[in-house]
Amino acid sequence: MHIKWDALAQTAGLSFAITVAVVAAFALGILALSRREAAQEAVRSGIPGAGSGNLALAGAALCFSVCASVVFYGITLIAGR
Repeated sequence: MHIKWDALAQTAGLSFAITVAVVAAFALGILALSRREAAQEAVRSGIPGAGSGNLALAGAALCFSVCASVVFYGITLIAGR
């Protein structure tokens, strides 16, 4: 039996990079939701110039859709469609 160490290292490195990217996207989505809630609280408090947080909501939706698409792609690879 011959192990291709180079291919194993490439696979491990790519898996690590994708995992870090998905975790970062999820964390950015949570941060965007937090910013949206803070903006809505500022609007309720009557602070002038406070935005509604719609842009933050769009960013959160984008981040979570990226996470969901990566997870869905991984499941289709495992299931072998």
